[in-house]
Amino acid sequence: MSTMVAAPKSRVSRQTWQFTEDVRVQASATVVGPKEGKGPLASLFDKIYPDIYAGQKSWEKAERKLLEDAIQIALKKANLKEDQIDLLLAGDLLNQNITANFTAELLSIPTLGMYGACSTSMLTLANAAALVNSGFAERAIAACSSHNATAERQYRYPTEYGGQKPPSSQWTVTGAGAAVVGIGGNGPRLTYATIGKVVDMGMKDPLDMGSAMAPAAVSTMIAHFQDTGRQPQDYDLIVTGDLAGIGYPIAKEMLEKEGFNMDKVYNDCGLMVYSPEQEVFAGASGCASSAVVTYSYIMNQLQRGAMKRVLVCATGALLSPISYQQGEAIPCIAHAVAFEGGA
Repeated sequence: MSTMVAAPKSRVSRQTWQFTEDVRVQASATVVGPKEGKGPLASLFDKIYPDIYAGQKSWEKAERKLLEDAIQIALKKANLKEDQIDLLLAGDLLNQNITANFTAELLSIPTLGMYGACSTSMLTLANAAALVNSGFAERAIAACSSHNATAERQYRYPTEYGGQKPPSSQWTVTGAGAAVVGIGGNGPRLTYATIGKVVDMGMKDPLDMGSAMAPAAVSTMIAHFQDTGRQPQDYDLIVTGDLAGIGYPIAKEMLEKEGFNMDKVYNDCGLMVYSPEQEVFAGASGCASSAVVTYSYIMNQLQRGAMKRVLVCATGALLSPISYQQGEAIPCIAHAVAFEGGA
């Protein structure tokens, strides 16, 4: 005879976790490239490189440098050394997570490589918080990166080709973000994480990821609202990862049709990294799109008390060059993390 086992208090539903301990972002850091350093959030980034090579010999090595710098700066802010971190959870857009893995080799921290495409920022953070909340790690670092030139080379055409793009395409952020997660401190609290389901709406155009990702974002946000009993207006800000100018209005309309009023609280990180005159097509994309906004602007707003509660729903298009060249549709996913102000 089977016996029903009560779900742990930290599990709200199949998709949503509640962090029952005082789990916080104890420090965070962002490092970006030159284009991002000319955008509206420039003053909040910890380090800006004046060229996309970041002093390295290749774009791939430059991306590793961005990620390493973000992690080291976050550690310095937290007044910690590498051997005081139990786990590094990191990911990027490149095959076999090479940016995260090569960076982890330099740091010598036990590592869990994670891939969620552009949703990786909240994928790593949600899991870091869960491991800290459960006691499997005392401190963990969640980190991710992307680079415009490495992403273009892998997924589309190298930038030297000068290929023309439609207005629906997006500009991959050159940058990295990292957060130190632990129990206690004065940083923003992590209260909930909602893990997304893979959603495939049959979209096949790799130059219109915003349309493909919007339904996944909507699915995760609806699950979050239903599981927590919260409404959009319970947040000072709700941001999606990188739906940008095409996917953002689609997601907003879909949510409103489901009865969720997103007015005055909803924005998209893909619309926040660059200014309109920077010629980035529909807006920003990449793992670093949500990471550099969350670990700079959002952490700053929460820490200062300008915002009390924020939901970040990072979005990811789980395509590969092989799958879309074979005519496959683009499956997508979104992961959401809820933050509450520090102190």
